[in-house]
Amino acid sequence: MAQFYNTKDTLVVDAVDGVLRGSGGRLARLDGYPHIKVVFRTDWDRSKVAIVSGGGSGHEPAHAGFVGQGMLTAAVCGDIFASPSVDAVLAAILTVTGKAGCLLIVKNYTGDRLNFGLAAERARAFGLNVNMVIVDDDIALPDLPQARGVAGTLFVHKVAGALADAGQDLDSVTSAAQKVIDSVISIGMSLDTCTIPGSPKDDRIRPGHAELGLGIHGEAGAEQVIYKDAKHAMATVVGRLERSLKPGPHVALLNNLGSTTHLEMSILAEQLARSAIGEQIKWIVGPAAMMTSLDMHGFSLSLVPATKELESALLAPVAPAAWPPLEAFGKVEKHPLPDGLTPIQPMPSAFPARRDLIRRCCEIMIRAEAALNALDSKAGDGDTGTTLATAARALMNALDRLPLADLTQLYRAVGMELSQTMGGSSGVLLAIFFTAAGDASASGKDWIASLSAGLNRIRQVGGAEPGDRTMIDALVPALEALPRGIDAAARAARGGADFTGTIRRAKAGRASYISEERLRDVNDPGAEAVARLFESLSVGGGIGQAAE
Repeated sequence: MAQFYNTKDTLVVDAVDGVLRGSGGRLARLDGYPHIKVVFRTDWDRSKVAIVSGGGSGHEPAHAGFVGQGMLTAAVCGDIFASPSVDAVLAAILTVTGKAGCLLIVKNYTGDRLNFGLAAERARAFGLNVNMVIVDDDIALPDLPQARGVAGTLFVHKVAGALADAGQDLDSVTSAAQKVIDSVISIGMSLDTCTIPGSPKDDRIRPGHAELGLGIHGEAGAEQVIYKDAKHAMATVVGRLERSLKPGPHVALLNNLGSTTHLEMSILAEQLARSAIGEQIKWIVGPAAMMTSLDMHGFSLSLVPATKELESALLAPVAPAAWPPLEAFGKVEKHPLPDGLTPIQPMPSAFPARRDLIRRCCEIMIRAEAALNALDSKAGDGDTGTTLATAARALMNALDRLPLADLTQLYRAVGMELSQTMGGSSGVLLAIFFTAAGDASASGKDWIASLSAGLNRIRQVGGAEPGDRTMIDALVPALEALPRGIDAAARAARGGADFTGTIRRAKAGRASYISEERLRDVNDPGAEAVARLFESLSVGGGIGQAAE
């Protein structure tokens, strides 16, 4: 997979300099490239305890992204997933440590423990007061004698940084950091592995599965579990954490492992709130990318008991922009719609034939979802099927409250329902279509004339005409042929839809942005939806009685 870097040998160096150029001079690096890659605060007060952490690169924004007031004093950056050298760690200690001393925060990996530990010994030989804590928050492998340090390390960074910034001594800062380490727990899940620059991708995760308890260096997880959806994924992660969870309120850190989208992370946050431990989550950090594993498509959840001391430290001022603010994990606040937008609910009424017709139309659109999405992926943004199917499901759920016996009010009610549930321009146009049909029906026009009036209205509002490569190309001939019966309308709709596949340049809709070559022999998905609807209805028959 192509990636935005120059060479494997220089990518960490280039990345560090990229961070520094946007720091406003508050950060600098030591002149020891390429072997010593240390980012440190230029505004550091050496009379305070220095907080130093680091490790292999590839976890950005950790660790350099958390250097700043209220968090780290310096970060030691190794190569991708490789511990920095003893000399690099020692250089960081010597640069930022004064009489108050230094605390090293180290994740529990052999390379980090050895290199940071030896650097601490050498720094003590220089007469410096240096303490070291080891973070082991990963609970994925409960039988492992030494658990890994993962995203829970960030809680330790924040607490230690806040106390050091407040002027507390080294022993107090070390004790507070150790308390966090003793109580924080973490576990991660991913749908895909990460891509290490210059190396082939490890496609070890089986289709339809997710990896649970994987590390932040691309190492395999504790197991592969069946993936169903976000709800099940969060429930699985929470289920493992529950085994070690203490009673009472907690702070959650919801971490993006690299390439999970903001949309997905927000959905995961909502599933956390609805999970078995949702009521125990008092505060949340994130969701955000904080301790990543390059481009891993996954997330991790870290939990720590919400003591007063912890809350105070987490709420303390912090400079690094990469650290999300601590926020209360509360309820979803809902306000009523403004006056004029609150829907007027029509009086429900029964009409079995119309109910069956609407249900059939909805089922046709739901069945066509995947096919229409595939077609739209060639000519648009790939969501036509989902947009129509979503509206269809909403309309089916609304059947019991629709005025089925009053055709005029039914048109208007359907228009209102689509305006609220169907996204994009299609939703707006179809809402206008049915609302205008209702107005025409109220003036005494029959059902075919009413639908034709709705069609004329969306042509006026939307501006599309036959030949522009939209659903109009199928809808116009279908309604013109409808007086001759549903079979004639179906044939006309199919002809119109297939005609759009010969149009090389769209004049409206998303397809107007697509090149002529990509549109070759591809039917417009909106027109195709209209054709499929009429064709399926012609098979079942009975439309006349239901529509009249």
